[in-house]
Amino acid sequence: MAIGGMFSASRFLSARRHSEAKLTTYECGIPPTPYTWSNINVRFYIFAILFLIFDVEAVFLFPWAVIFMQEKINQSNVLPFYAMMMFLGVLSFAIVYAWKKGVLEWQK
Repeated sequence: MAIGGMFSASRFLSARRHSEAKLTTYECGIPPTPYTWSNINVRFYIFAILFLIFDVEAVFLFPWAVIFMQEKINQSNVLPFYAMMMFLGVLSFAIVYAWKKGVLEWQK
């Protein structure tokens, strides 16, 4: 009952000024082009994928670091340490490779 009242209040209290600009497709503040197909630069996609890769790295690194620091470091549990160092090494190589290729630089 309360949800229906909220929808009804929204319907009756909202502004209803229709204009040409309000009926166009919203494209992040950019006026839409007359073409239905638009070309998107692949740099945005690659940058987003790199962000996700390094975001997932943080998801794996923080819990590992907390658990690793709570455990006593001895000869029997050095394998997780070296496994994480290999993981960080591969990610370090990936960021250096992307940097050398110029993926992280914005160009117009």
